[in-house]
Amino acid sequence: MSDLNGFLTPGMFVRHPDHPEWGTGQVQSNVGGKVTVNFRDTGKVVLDGTRIALLPVVDP
Repeated sequence: MSDLNGFLTPGMFVRHPDHPEWGTGQVQSNVGGKVTVNFRDTGKVVLDGTRIALLPVVDP
């Protein structure tokens, strides 16, 4: 399986395609396919980067 979020770096903003209610999140880390994101409306979530492609947000 490939890492769908390999381009994400800490500080970037993203949205979860299946959970728009979580709001915009900021990438905290991206290590070994595990992406930790702090979402404004949900808090910190660790996601499997091989299973979900986060959507980059250019202007949060």
